[in-house]
Amino acid sequence: MARGVLIRRARLGLRAAAVAVVAGLAAGCATVPNAMVTRREQPGIAWTSCEGLDQRFECAKVPVPLDWSEPNGQRIELAVIRHLASRPQERIGSMFINPGGPGQSGVELVRGGGDDFDAWGGGRFDVVSWDPRGTDGSSPVRCFTSDADEARFWQGVAIPSTAAESTAYQAKVTELARRCGEVSGKLLSHISTADTARDLDRLRELSGDKLITYVGLSYGSMIGQTYLNLFPGRTRAMMLDGIVDAVDYTTSAETRTANNVSSADAVFAQFVKLCQEAASGRCALAGHGVPVAERVETLFAMARRAPIPAPHADPPGTLSYSDLQLSTFNPLRTPLTWPQFAKDLDAAAAGDASALLTTARQLKGPVGFAAATTSAAISCVDGPARAPVSRWPAEMARFTEAGRLWGTVLGWWLWAPCAANWPAYDADRYAGPWNAPTETPVLLIGARYDAGTPYRNAQVAEKRLANAELLTLDGYGHPSYQVPSECIDQARERYLVDLVTPPKGTVCRPDQQPFG
Repeated sequence: MARGVLIRRARLGLRAAAVAVVAGLAAGCATVPNAMVTRREQPGIAWTSCEGLDQRFECAKVPVPLDWSEPNGQRIELAVIRHLASRPQERIGSMFINPGGPGQSGVELVRGGGDDFDAWGGGRFDVVSWDPRGTDGSSPVRCFTSDADEARFWQGVAIPSTAAESTAYQAKVTELARRCGEVSGKLLSHISTADTARDLDRLRELSGDKLITYVGLSYGSMIGQTYLNLFPGRTRAMMLDGIVDAVDYTTSAETRTANNVSSADAVFAQFVKLCQEAASGRCALAGHGVPVAERVETLFAMARRAPIPAPHADPPGTLSYSDLQLSTFNPLRTPLTWPQFAKDLDAAAAGDASALLTTARQLKGPVGFAAATTSAAISCVDGPARAPVSRWPAEMARFTEAGRLWGTVLGWWLWAPCAANWPAYDADRYAGPWNAPTETPVLLIGARYDAGTPYRNAQVAEKRLANAELLTLDGYGHPSYQVPSECIDQARERYLVDLVTPPKGTVCRPDQQPFG
């Protein structure tokens, strides 16, 4: 769920999450359970052309209240985009989509993958997304008054690997929280998921849709679950892929972080297992006279003892243990990159960590830390920390027990700011209940091995929501679309268009294996 560098998957042209994939099904068509909506100018949204995009795309700025309890008070603007339905004569309405994060840009999601999402709905929806409040083009959270100030603040900072580094980072994150409060002020108390759900309902209303059709990816599933329960009776269809556990997420920063890190180790174990079982030449880590698991453990032990040279990185440097942890962050979510990931790990095991350091650097520095801070700013008001940051030894031990690979990474990135006297509180945050009924079942999609959102989250959500059906991908990826599956594609379109869910207990297989 935590926000990461956006990765394009060639097949779909979609962007994944910074930073959240066996029954034969026939795609539905023809009959639409609700009346089709003819195109008309939507009230209150002044659509214009989008810079650099063709006429299939339209953009707008939509004003909403900063504080929804004061609807006539101060206003902020949301950056909104839509990709027009490719079959306008059969248009059903709008399909709203959020890519997750918290904090990823919905505008960039549709700019990069509008045609693909259009296909998800059979070309019969205007695909609409937006930058959630506090992010990107919608009054973004800021913690520095200039880029130069931000660069100075983060210069040389890395995720801690030692006690001394952790103590220094504790002071750094406490100063970060103070600066965020000074620069962003009261905005920080009005960027909860509930605030975003209220924005989504305003966009639904302005778009002329009586009922919403919504697709939530990764943390976008949290927006969906919140919307369902804040606005019962306003949902036509809701598809959630890569499910966040709403209770763990809102209970506290501690329960949220423990959940976030809890599945990466199992996915990494699957990576190692598949590598070992791959045909000769398919996985670079295999064939060295020792089991793949042993070679990988040796690499991690090397990095714990001392940084590994990275002479061909630009600029050259060394790979620390925390850099090695970071370098796994996107590959474990995107299994079709596993052959290259194996090559990079193999090179590091041989003494050249240049490729892994290059990967890790994408998540470090001002850009990476700013993305993590935006994610923390949203989640901190959704579920505040219960322990102070001075308790980091106990909390990092807890997170490491939940997930060795990512425990300290997400602990410092996403828990620590919340625990460092985060200068915000949202009295209107939503923390349940989560069982508001819907006429049409919510379609939940989960991969058995999802590094970003554990599969058990989807199983829990199926039971917790009043009316939901779980479609399982017997494979890997976060979200499920990271690996192609015609079975999933058909089920997705049939649900969004015809409101038909797959038979209960349906399991789809991927069409491609990571080392196939």
